[in-house]
Amino acid sequence: MDGCVRLLTDGYFFGTITEILVHPDYEGKGIGKELMDLAWELSPTSLFIGAQPGKEAFFEKAGFTKSIQSYQKKKERRT
Repeated sequence: MDGCVRLLTDGYFFGTITEILVHPDYEGKGIGKELMDLAWELSPTSLFIGAQPGKEAFFEKAGFTKSIQSYQKKKERRT
C-alpha cells in the first residue's frame, strides 16, 4: 500500500480527515496531495484537520487554511 486517507463526516455539517498515511518510501511523490484532493471531492461537507506539529505546511500546500485550535489530554499507555 502506498497510502490511505480516512474521512469521517456527518454528511451535512462536519467532516474531518482523521488520518492520512503515506508509506515513507513514497513520500514526496504527490500521493498525499492526491489523497487530500480525493477526500475533498468525496466529502459532502467542509473538512477540518488536526495537523501534527511540523506538518502544517503540507496541509497549507494542499489548499487548507489554519482554523480552530485543537486540544488534547493524553493518557500514558499501559505496558
